[in-house]
Amino acid sequence: MTSSPALTPAVLVLEDGTRYAGRAYGAVGTTIGEVVFATGMSGYQETITDPSYAGQIVLQTAPHIGNTGMNDEDPESDRIWVAGYIVRDPSRVVSNWRANASLDDVLVQDGIVGISGIDTRAVTRHIRSAGSMRGGIFSGDAAALDDAEQLRLVHEAPEMSGQNLSAQVSVDVATITTAIGERIGNLAVLDLGVKQATIDNLAARGFEVHVLPQRSTIDDIRAIDPVAVFYSNGPGDPSASDDHVAILRAVLDEGLPFFGICFGNQLLGRALGLGTYKLPFGHRGINQPVLDKTTGKVEITAHNHGFAVDAPLEGTFDSPNGYGKVEVSHIGLNDNVVEGLRALEIPAFSVQYHPEAAAGPHDANYLFDRFAELVISTQKGAK
Repeated sequence: MTSSPALTPAVLVLEDGTRYAGRAYGAVGTTIGEVVFATGMSGYQETITDPSYAGQIVLQTAPHIGNTGMNDEDPESDRIWVAGYIVRDPSRVVSNWRANASLDDVLVQDGIVGISGIDTRAVTRHIRSAGSMRGGIFSGDAAALDDAEQLRLVHEAPEMSGQNLSAQVSVDVATITTAIGERIGNLAVLDLGVKQATIDNLAARGFEVHVLPQRSTIDDIRAIDPVAVFYSNGPGDPSASDDHVAILRAVLDEGLPFFGICFGNQLLGRALGLGTYKLPFGHRGINQPVLDKTTGKVEITAHNHGFAVDAPLEGTFDSPNGYGKVEVSHIGLNDNVVEGLRALEIPAFSVQYHPEAAAGPHDANYLFDRFAELVISTQKGAK
């Protein structure tokens, strides 16, 4: 892969045969993944470095991307995770005092094949109608491949359903972030694609954050003598993560407080005995309205998920796996998707969205306080 001259041809090919011709952006070559759209008007650096986007070609619905460049403070991980990148009008000039590189340069550096100059609004409307689907970006010599050959390559790629991608994004060895302020205790974070802002928020609440590889066992978790367990966001299909569900059930059986976000919410749902399903085109962006049923407030929240938990929205229900009464705590107001779960008889809750929201908004940041309070109250009750 090499850097793309401004007029290098590129084409986006969707699995239903729809094609969009444009120009190469970032690295030149071929990439294939699930094509999804993100509706945030800002925060593109946080988006592309979010491990939850592994395996996905991300389309930005905002037309102008790259204006503020890239910096060393805002990444959510140490690399770009998107499989490919689609923008309409990329900025070729960087204008921000913190920037030390252009988005284009970093895409080239990390080998991320992208496309620009296409009607991203038309692609978004097509995905909203037909649903997220596999697609490929072909640029440079690959753009000249026969149409049928390009489509064949797209069809050969695996669908997102059934994929377990945690091993691709998790740390290889455990890391520790020291607690800030009054220390609550050791927190076991199972890294399924955790973001740096999440770790920072947990440490700021007094947790000594132990980020553990996704292959960790319940004995590995017990070994750090945790006061609680946290499951992070991450890519893939929750129905393909039975091992993580089994570990979580052991955590719940031991009465350890639990908090999960995004993928962690889906895995809590499955641990409680609920099902999960794939959304038609998912929720991705930093402008999603969610109702907190506990307070009655509507929060604007950051999302990145293509799967959801299947649970009754009103009232309480019994956990099919014997964990007592459960309720849906948060509801997405765009489409009534389950956005949070709360167990009423064990110390466990989760949300489907991202309360750390490093790029904003910060409406849901209180959830980290709620988790710390849950852990402290559980500790007091045990004495």
